[in-house]
Amino acid sequence: MMDWTDRHCRVFHRHLTKRALLYTEMLTTGAIIHGDRERLLGFDASEHPVALQLGGSDPAELAKAARIGEQFGYDEINLNVGCPSDRVKDGRFGACLMAEPELVARCVDAMKRAVSIPVTVKCRIGIDDQDPEVALDTLARAVVAAGCDALIVHARKAWLNGLSPKENRDIPPLDYGRVYRLKHAMPDVPVIINGGVLSIEEAKAHLAHVDGVMLGRAAYQEPWRLLSVDSDVFGEAAPHATMQDAFEAMMPYIEAQLARGARLHAMTRHFVGAFHAVPGARAFRRHLAEQGVRPGAGVDVLRDAIARVSADAQAEAAA
Repeated sequence: MMDWTDRHCRVFHRHLTKRALLYTEMLTTGAIIHGDRERLLGFDASEHPVALQLGGSDPAELAKAARIGEQFGYDEINLNVGCPSDRVKDGRFGACLMAEPELVARCVDAMKRAVSIPVTVKCRIGIDDQDPEVALDTLARAVVAAGCDALIVHARKAWLNGLSPKENRDIPPLDYGRVYRLKHAMPDVPVIINGGVLSIEEAKAHLAHVDGVMLGRAAYQEPWRLLSVDSDVFGEAAPHATMQDAFEAMMPYIEAQLARGARLHAMTRHFVGAFHAVPGARAFRRHLAEQGVRPGAGVDVLRDAIARVSADAQAEAAA
């Protein structure tokens, strides 16, 4: 979810569900240690609970980055051992670390010693020619012995040699059963499943076998699905009944960000799937695409886009 789940996206999603744990995009240890920390790590208090996802392979640097994340107020530190992108592989972090479970365990141990908040690992079921039955168990047992508080498992292999990062999101077959077997083998360890989950109904089916479900592209591309998370999964009232209500509640945040110099498009780019399959959705997207990128664009652009959805819905109802 690099370049997707930034702070604006997370605030938007928090208006749709108050219970789901949100994750940052993966940030490298080098960026956190040497970069603009406020820009990279700053987040709105409304985002809690929110986890910081790290990319790296040096235990000392990961410990330092985790400590910085805790100081910023994050609720969890997550180590990414599943991203298959070329720049991640070249930097010796992400999915290539599936081949080095002992190193990953040392990284987890260093982070656990550095912070008091949970430290978790996100991984694949294996990479390249690894046997998932062996590779996943080996990594899982190593990091749990080092103190890992939970495992998030993308239920696909990652083929680092021969497939592009995009292909790695779809071509390797999903093997949910492998993740279920991990949970059965490690009943006391929280196991969260990830990969190819397209709806809340599918997520609920997985919860019969594992402790949690992580949504990635489905939550981003069709964020309206998150409106039912609190009621369908947690048995609680949703923070807002409709997407229009959620947007109205978010207006003060958008106005405050605009006043600080942010561009409207930096926020509205995360909204394009908000009204998927609803009358007026195309007009909503088109208006944001055409008007939201203009210099000085303000909340009136978003309000006008939402009005197009309401108008089309009323017209369809009248017909």
